[in-house]
Amino acid sequence: MRLLFVADGRSPTARNWLRHWLETGHEAHLVSTFPCDPPPGLASFHVLPVAFNRMAGGGGTGSPRRTLISRLRGLLRPVRYILGPLSLPRYRRQFRRLAAEIAPDLVHALRIPFEGMLAEAAPEGIPLVVSIWGNDITLHARGSFLMAKWTRRTLRRAQGLMADTARDIRLGREWGFDGPTLVVPGAGGIRLDEFSAAGERRRPEPVEGSAPLPEGLPDAPLVVNPRGQRPGSLRQDIFFRSIPLVLEKVPQAVFVCPPLAGDAEAERWVEALGIRSSTRLWPLLTQPQLWALYRKAQVFVSPSVHDGTPNSLLEAMACGCFPVAGNIESMREWITPGVNGLLADAADPQALAAAIVSALENKDLRRRAAGRNAELIAERADYARCMAKAEEFYESVKRKT
Repeated sequence: MRLLFVADGRSPTARNWLRHWLETGHEAHLVSTFPCDPPPGLASFHVLPVAFNRMAGGGGTGSPRRTLISRLRGLLRPVRYILGPLSLPRYRRQFRRLAAEIAPDLVHALRIPFEGMLAEAAPEGIPLVVSIWGNDITLHARGSFLMAKWTRRTLRRAQGLMADTARDIRLGREWGFDGPTLVVPGAGGIRLDEFSAAGERRRPEPVEGSAPLPEGLPDAPLVVNPRGQRPGSLRQDIFFRSIPLVLEKVPQAVFVCPPLAGDAEAERWVEALGIRSSTRLWPLLTQPQLWALYRKAQVFVSPSVHDGTPNSLLEAMACGCFPVAGNIESMREWITPGVNGLLADAADPQALAAAIVSALENKDLRRRAAGRNAELIAERADYARCMAKAEEFYESVKRKT
């Protein structure tokens, strides 16, 4: 197939999705909504920085520049919800011309704002598939009249809808979509062969070409929160406020937080709460380093208030790390409390701390959960299975258009 993707080209999630189509011989074109270096193997690459995305530059995930930009974008989100849609007409005209020149068999926008809103301009006759990511409808679509208008318009134009939760498929229909759907992880799933190859590596040591880690890890109960700063989606302030409460019950616990090294807000929390000796603010890790950290740790924490199915959750589950997450609908699709993880109110530090303590103190629960989560990942998140479903879905959308 000749495929045109519209995505944040910096995103590891988007790149992992693209990887399948490049490796299996499809002709893949990418329109990135952020400036970045193109993944190798693309038939063509273009940047259309809609919604003022040019200001983000090419900083990688966890870089100081991108961390600052992420925080500024969070603070300015209400303004961006108004001004972002106003930038669409210019870039939609450019996208329409590009799509007409490429003449793809299918366009796939890997998020609604603002990728799907841009791809909605594809010439008539070219089928459009849209993916919903965790906050597209639960947060962003409700941000302003214009965001709601463009979200509905995108969903009504799409011929296929993909999401990493059944919740978002339901919401997509409520917001105007009428057509075939598919639920698969946003990045395509977990490459179990790569996890197996790295399975014996339990120490998150630096790998060639990566920055050295600033601190080692003691032989102590480890809690990992790798989600970084995601204003509006995560309550990292609540996570840090829960740490002293956990330490009252499990004083030897250590909390590891990549990629928050150098993050001024995280540093202020650590200092103000007096938890420096029990907290490690680490830089961005490579995937093998992160997997090794999950295997060494006892508990993974995601203080989600808006989310889909984060890749970090699936990776932690695949590595046998016990998940504690915000008690929201998308997390309930993966976690049955007391069976394969725990859920807590991510706006309540006492509730989050209680869940973390319960996980640390219950070795049998962690052991049983690891077995169940291995089964879940194999059943629902294996990359090869998920991408085979995606190929079938693309073909079905093409045939019906």
